Amino acid sequence: MTSSTLTKLPRLNSPQLHHLPNGLTIVAEQMPVDAVNLNMWLNVGSYVEPDAINGMAHFLEHMVFKGTERLISGEFERRIEERGAVTNAGTSQDYTHYYLTCAPKDFGKLAPLQIDVVLNPKIADDAFERERLVVLEEIRRSEDNPRRRVFTRLMELGFADSPYRRAVLGEEAVISQLQAQQMRDFHGNWYKPQSMTAVVVGNLPVEELIGVVTEAFNDYGDSQELDQKLNQKLNIQSTCLNQPIIRNCPENPFTEVVRQEYIDETLQQARLIMLWKVPGLNQLNQTYPLDILSGILGHGRTSRLVRDLREERGLVSHISASNMNLQNQGLFYISAQCAVENIPDVEAAILQHIHTLQTELVSEAEIIRIRKKVANRFIFSNETPSDRAGLYGFYQSLIGDLEPAFNYPTHIQSQDAVDLMQAAKEYLSPEAYGVVVVKPN
Repeated sequence: MTSSTLTKLPRLNSPQLHHLPNGLTIVAEQMPVDAVNLNMWLNVGSYVEPDAINGMAHFLEHMVFKGTERLISGEFERRIEERGAVTNAGTSQDYTHYYLTCAPKDFGKLAPLQIDVVLNPKIADDAFERERLVVLEEIRRSEDNPRRRVFTRLMELGFADSPYRRAVLGEEAVISQLQAQQMRDFHGNWYKPQSMTAVVVGNLPVEELIGVVTEAFNDYGDSQELDQKLNQKLNIQSTCLNQPIIRNCPENPFTEVVRQEYIDETLQQARLIMLWKVPGLNQLNQTYPLDILSGILGHGRTSRLVRDLREERGLVSHISASNMNLQNQGLFYISAQCAVENIPDVEAAILQHIHTLQTELVSEAEIIRIRKKVANRFIFSNETPSDRAGLYGFYQSLIGDLEPAFNYPTHIQSQDAVDLMQAAKEYLSPEAYGVVVVKPN
């Protein structure tokens, strides 16, 4: 086992990195709050799924909690709840993570249970069929949600060829034909210690936090030995899963205005979304000025678009700007809610604001406002063990480096008005972008 303490970090944070022979990365930190959080991150999400099994990563997240050889179905939840602990999970395009929060005195007993269900789910055929119905119902509820439908249109236009365009939940037709053996193979192929980051933060000595996690992984040898064992378990004839289609190259930016319009009779007002393809986390330094530009345009009542289009001109009931940072690509998008007849004026006004960013330097007062918000957000994201564990897990898992988690405010503060103008010119073309319009009738 190797370990190191990260240096040159703010005094607020002092995590330690440890690497086990089986490939597992552990991030551990003692924090004087009477709780401990274990966050297990895996580099598997809907992005790595072939089309034929889209939704498998999310479906597997459900099945992880349905029992192991040591824990019958429901036993894990019972033991967690009787000690007042909390457990849950989430799946995205780029990752899956499982988390447990408990009292420090219970960590040694509950953490091994959490690790067991993640590493050793039984995935029994009968439980698989029951949970399939739950996942299908979740898909139907998602499709009944107007906001989800609009977001789906955004992703389909923004990622024309990338796996990011697909729903994390998958499609009903795909989920309906998945087999339990496919899931067992998928788990065996992706749920390996060398693909995991275990983050543990709370009020226990770091050595104890690491020791509990390490002992729970003792059944797993070094990474080469583990690969041999897993390959023996995989069903080589399965239709899936061992060679997913992964496209790491970002798509080219729009070269013209690409417009798509839809009707959604459940809406009361129209939705207008304008979007640009921008760098993702694999070009991290390019995301910082875009984060600031999204704040200047559409974060809070004093932002430019909110003040102009909602507060002063009354053209929209809601407007915001976002810089979506996915691992291999990003989307910068502006979303507005307005009357149908206002759509042309709103789009023209947004383009004028983009043009202004490209031709006039942002005032120092606006930059200072964003810097303050970023600094406060960093402080707020460090208040609880679960906050810190999530922050550490995100960066270590997706980037392979914890430093950006601590340096983010510094990078934001280093951006000046010229940097912002250059980013606006490079990435936010007023002549080439995507548009999604969804009208109520």
